[in-house]
Amino acid sequence: MPTTALKLQTTDRVRGIAAALEEEIVLGWLMPRERLVEEDLAERLEVKRHVVREALAELERVGLIERVPNRGAFVKLLDPTEVRQIYSVREALETLAAEQIPMPAPARLLSQLEEIQGAHSAAVASGDARAAFRANMSFHEALFAACGNPHLVELIQAMAQKVHGARSITAASAEHLALARDEHLGMIEAIRAGDRPRLVALCRQHLGPSRDAYIAAVEPRFARSKSVGG
Repeated sequence: MPTTALKLQTTDRVRGIAAALEEEIVLGWLMPRERLVEEDLAERLEVKRHVVREALAELERVGLIERVPNRGAFVKLLDPTEVRQIYSVREALETLAAEQIPMPAPARLLSQLEEIQGAHSAAVASGDARAAFRANMSFHEALFAACGNPHLVELIQAMAQKVHGARSITAASAEHLALARDEHLGMIEAIRAGDRPRLVALCRQHLGPSRDAYIAAVEPRFARSKSVGG
C-alpha cells in the first residue's frame, strides 16, 4: 500500500479511536480521574498502541484528558469554576446562533431536524445512550449550522467539546435523555412557528441540566480538597 494511503488509514483510525473514547467519557463509561493505560486500551479496541497514543494526544489537546508526570494519562476532572465559565461562553454563542437562524425557516431545515430527532427519540426510547449521544450531536450541528456563520459554528463545537466530560453525569440518564428529547422537539416547533424568543430560551435552558448536575456532583470534592490543602 502506498505511503500516503497508509498515513490516511492511520489518521482515520486515530480519529475513530479518539471519537470512541470521547463517547465513553461523555457517557460516564470512563470516569473522571480514571487512568487510561495505552496497552489495555489498544488490546480492548484492537488497534496498535501508537494509534491509542495519538488518540490520547488528540483528547489531551481538546481538554478531555490530562497527563500526570510519572503516572500517565487520566480522564480530566473539570474544575466547577471552569465548567461555569465555559458554559457561560456556550450560552452566549449558542443563543447568538439561535438568533441568526432564518425565519421563516427553509422546509429542508425542518425536514432535516425532524429526521435527526426521529433517530434521537428512537434511541432514547430504546435506552441506547451511545446512539442518543450521536444523534444529539447531529441535531445540534444541523441546528446551529443553520445560522449561516461557519466561524460561529466552529466556536460552538469547540466549546461544547471542552466540557464533554461534564456530561458524564447525565448523558446516560433516562430522565435527562427524555428531557433533551422534549426540548429538541420544542426547538423544532419554535422554528416551525417562527417563534424566535422561544427558540432562544430553549437553547439557553438546554444547557442547564448537564452543567448543574456535574457541578453538584464534583464541587464537594473540590471543596474538600481545598480544605485539606489549606
